[in-house]
Amino acid sequence: MDQLHGIERLKAIMTRLRDPDGGCPWDQVQNFATIAPYTIEEAYEVADAIERGDMADLKDELGDLLLQVIYHAEMAREDGEFAFDDVVAAISDKMVRRHPHVFGDETVADAEAQTTAWEETKAIERAKSDAKGALEGVARGLPALLRALKLQKRAARVRFDWPDVAGAMDKLREELDEFDAELEAPAGADMARVKDEFGDVLFSLVNVARKLDMDPEDALRQANAKFEGRFGYMEDALIEAGRSMQDADLDEMMHYWDQAKAKKQVAEPGT
Repeated sequence: MDQLHGIERLKAIMTRLRDPDGGCPWDQVQNFATIAPYTIEEAYEVADAIERGDMADLKDELGDLLLQVIYHAEMAREDGEFAFDDVVAAISDKMVRRHPHVFGDETVADAEAQTTAWEETKAIERAKSDAKGALEGVARGLPALLRALKLQKRAARVRFDWPDVAGAMDKLREELDEFDAELEAPAGADMARVKDEFGDVLFSLVNVARKLDMDPEDALRQANAKFEGRFGYMEDALIEAGRSMQDADLDEMMHYWDQAKAKKQVAEPGT
């Protein structure tokens, strides 16, 4: 193994870890389902390192994500399904196929035209597959916000879409009214129906973001960072006043919260 380098060394390490004879007891018993949550977690940690601009951490996190690919490929090899080289060959073929302007004779004017051509190529590939509907193939394991966005984009391709953001906003207001009606139901709120309407509100919010060419996941991350910044300011302000979160009531907390909103020095993206 010491003679191996690069990806071949990592593949050999994973094979050894999974070896029933002398491998790692934890790695030996894992399967696709048990490893999948780690794969998702590592992808998020890559995104987090990028957002923080931490290149050293990004290098480590990309390694962790690569290990996940190796892990799944090794389990598939053990089952006789495919191996890592098959994964590489498949994605390589796909990249060549979807870039005929680079690897063939076609031309595209700009990045926007390439995006359109990419989607057209994907649509042709889906038509040749077993997919029976416009929404088939949108992975169910995606985070809900991202999956909602992808479903809406697919629907828009077959012209099931509002002409502009005004229609999406009207739908959002409609869903908010229905959500409010369920909360205020005379017989008391039916939480199953409240949850259903709440989901419709979230879905409609994603649609508004799509019409504004805005990434809803990014917008929510920004809101999270804003909340963290203001909350941290509030905690510090209470400490400086000789108080604690446990001692303060909501009015006192909101006083410092409003201060945080007004202070320019509170680090918040987009302000």
